[in-house]
Amino acid sequence: MQYDFNTVIDRSQNHSAKYDERIKKFGTDDVIPLWIADMDFRTAQPIIDALSRRAQEGIWGYTARPDSYFEAIRTWQKRRNSWDIDQSLMSFSLGVVQSISACVKLFTPEGGSVLIQTPVYSEFYDMTEAWNRSVLENQFVEQDGKWTVDWADFEAKLQQADLFLLCNPHNPLGIVWTPEELRRMAELCMKYHVVMFSDEIHSDLIFHGRKHTPTAALSPEIARYVITGISGTKTFNLAGLQASTVVFPNQHMKQVFDRFWMNMDIHRNNAFSLTAMEAAFTGGEEWLEQLLPYISGNFDFVVDYCEKHIPKIKTYAPDATYLMWLDCRELGMTNEELHDFMIQKAKLGLNDGCSFGRSLNGYMRLNAACPRSVLEQALRQLEAAVNGL
Repeated sequence: MQYDFNTVIDRSQNHSAKYDERIKKFGTDDVIPLWIADMDFRTAQPIIDALSRRAQEGIWGYTARPDSYFEAIRTWQKRRNSWDIDQSLMSFSLGVVQSISACVKLFTPEGGSVLIQTPVYSEFYDMTEAWNRSVLENQFVEQDGKWTVDWADFEAKLQQADLFLLCNPHNPLGIVWTPEELRRMAELCMKYHVVMFSDEIHSDLIFHGRKHTPTAALSPEIARYVITGISGTKTFNLAGLQASTVVFPNQHMKQVFDRFWMNMDIHRNNAFSLTAMEAAFTGGEEWLEQLLPYISGNFDFVVDYCEKHIPKIKTYAPDATYLMWLDCRELGMTNEELHDFMIQKAKLGLNDGCSFGRSLNGYMRLNAACPRSVLEQALRQLEAAVNGL
């Protein structure tokens, strides 16, 4: 079927955090919300149909998780990413962030250290510090808008680390790591006996002919050092249903993880997330193949508009995710001033760049997964605000 991504859908009645939490996040609801990472698009029709049928059953008691649930995920990964997962090493989790939090607690010592590469998704900081672990930052090096790993610093910091959190592909920079880059990181982790958690939640959202490489698929030796977090929630806009999968390197780590959640009686699926995930991975591919070129077109629109009308703001079309990194340094503002400018003058709700890297100044993150007309209005407002300085 043909999907429509241009229609603006009123989300004010569906308890959307993206819209309903604007006052809490920005102090006003008079902003176009382009912040939290969900999409303003209806999901694939097979998912909607499957959930409708489940709703009509009228009984949603304790829900068993059949083998077909994991098989659907395994088949998807094998077909799209050439990753043949051992199903016996797969565990259910509420989400990738919750998986990271649990792994920090379970697989690092009290007072230990976790290595992250910044700028990065702010929950990497939060889930580390929540368990009184120290954050080690391997800061990316930026030159002419290109971000690369500082390899010498990475190796030095790795020697102090108990766990390495990798964002693959990368949020917010949209980097699709090459097999060579991943192998180099993984081999250094092996050298210093550091387990890595590879957050691959955006692995289906890849553009410009690039290809996602699951870190654990590089080799059997590397797989023994890698915990992988995957989910269809970003891919199919299902974050509110809370479901993800963790792939472990061995049975012992899986059992430790599973026991942790069973001790809190969190080990069964939400009745609807079970249905949604199976439907997504078995019937959602047509929707995804239409979504990707639409989002890519949104990237191109934002880049072209900024180049022509707001040259003081630099950006680029990312190779992954639906999130764009805006370099606003030429506006000459502090992070606090930039935050206020975007809300009060441009009337945009964006993510502050400094939340992704605490030493950063002058960046913002924009969510481009919305109808083109919304982006057009947002950029017109941003242009007018910049011209009014």
